[in-house]
Amino acid sequence: MRYGIFDHVDRGAGSLSEFYEDRLKLVEKYDQAGFYAYHTAEHHATTLGMASSPSVFMSAVAQRTKNLKFGPLVYCLPQYHPVRLYEEICMLDQMSNGRFQLGVGKGISSIESGYYGLDGDDVTEIYQEYYQVLIEAMTSDELTFEGKHFSVKNMPLEMTPMQKPHPPIWHGLGNPQATAWPAEHGVNIISNHNASLMRQITDAYRAEWDKLGRDQADIPLMGMTRFMVIAETDDKAMAIGRRIYDVWYKSFMKLWWRHGQTPPLVVYTETFDEIVELGLAVAGSPETVKAVIDDHIAESGINYFLCRFAFGDITFEEAAYGVDAFTEMYLSN
Repeated sequence: MRYGIFDHVDRGAGSLSEFYEDRLKLVEKYDQAGFYAYHTAEHHATTLGMASSPSVFMSAVAQRTKNLKFGPLVYCLPQYHPVRLYEEICMLDQMSNGRFQLGVGKGISSIESGYYGLDGDDVTEIYQEYYQVLIEAMTSDELTFEGKHFSVKNMPLEMTPMQKPHPPIWHGLGNPQATAWPAEHGVNIISNHNASLMRQITDAYRAEWDKLGRDQADIPLMGMTRFMVIAETDDKAMAIGRRIYDVWYKSFMKLWWRHGQTPPLVVYTETFDEIVELGLAVAGSPETVKAVIDDHIAESGINYFLCRFAFGDITFEEAAYGVDAFTEMYLSN
C-alpha cells in the first residue's frame, strides 16, 4: 500500500502569497514524511483552484522537495498548446530528477473550458488528439503530426523527459466499465468514490489486467481520495471539518452557482456531516481515523490511498497536526 496527497489548492484565508507559502511548507512535510506523491487539480476563474497554472506551481514543488513525486491531476489538455505543454513536462521531469507524474484529462467544467473559447462538444475530441501528440513526442526526435485540431511537420524536439519513455500517466476514473483502456496502456487511476464502488473499479481493473496476461504484482496504482481531518479528539476534528468543508464546498460550487448550473457526476454534499456519512471524508482522533481508513482500504481493494489534508480555510497548524498523526500511524515504520 502506498499513500499520497490530493490537493485542489483551493483558496483559504489570508493573502495569496501566504497561502502559497503555507501550501509549500505542507508539501515539504509530505516529502519528509515519506508520502509517495502529491497531486493537484487544475481549475480556472474560481477559488477552487489557485494552482491554475500547474506547471508554475509544480516547479516550486520540485525545488522544495527531494523524494516526493508530484504532478497535476489533471492537466486539462484542450486548454493547452500541445507542443508547449510537452516542453513544460520535459522541464519538470528533468528539474525533479525524474519525479514528475503526468495526469491528463479533458477537464470537468464546461464553464471553465468556455472561458478558453472552447466548445464543450469539442473538448473530448481535442483531448484525445492532444494526448496522442504528447505520447508521440515522448518517443520521437522529431515531431510530425497531422490532426483536425493540431498539425506540425518536422519539428525538432530538443528536450526529452528523464523517465523513459515518458513520466507515469494518471487518469481520473469513475466508471467500472471504463477500465479496459487504462489497463491496456498501464495508466494509474484515481477515484473519489466510496469504498464499495471503488471495489467494483479495482476488481474490473484487475480483471482487465488478467485478460492481458500480465502479472498482478505489476498492476498500476489504483487510488481513492478522502477528505482527512485529524485532531486530538473526535469532537474537535468534526468542528474543524465543518468549518473548513463549508469554505471548500462554496469554492467547489462557485462557478456552477454563478451560471445556474449543476456540476456533472457530483457526489459532494452541502455539509461535512453528510460527506462523512457517505464515507468520502474521515474525521476524528488518530485512533478513530485509523480504524475507518483501515476499513476503507480493505473494502475498496485499492493499492493507493490519497489524503486531502488541506482544504477550505484550514490553518497550517491544523493541517500539520493531521499530517504528523497520519505519518505516525502509517509511514513511520
